[in-house]
Amino acid sequence: MAGELTTTKEKHAVGRLKSRPQFLAVREGEKRRGGLFLLEVLDRKEPDSQARVGFTVTKKHGNAVERNRMRRRLKEAVRLHAGFAMQPGHDYVVVARRDVLEASFKELAAELKFRVETKPKHRRSGDGRPRNV
Repeated sequence: MAGELTTTKEKHAVGRLKSRPQFLAVREGEKRRGGLFLLEVLDRKEPDSQARVGFTVTKKHGNAVERNRMRRRLKEAVRLHAGFAMQPGHDYVVVARRDVLEASFKELAAELKFRVETKPKHRRSGDGRPRNV
């Protein structure tokens, strides 16, 4: 039929974080730092629910026009490239940095996809031993 998508990739619906308590809860999760943005990830321990995503652009990154442009670019990158990689039952918050405006869309989408797919690193045990021994 005309107008049908010809891709074979399975699309996952991605929900949105809308309230302040939801955003604050995600701050307690894992942080994945990058040059263009910070990605905060929280596992809600609900594998049967859809992934949810929220976007944060602070006022220190420009006026309303620039902040909205950053938010729109990030939303489109999630929609086209990273939404399928988001794990069900997880919440994601993308905290933009100023460089999102100057980066090419291809670069932005690639970094977002990489950060979403990155698995958490093992942390050192807090046994109190000095590192240089």
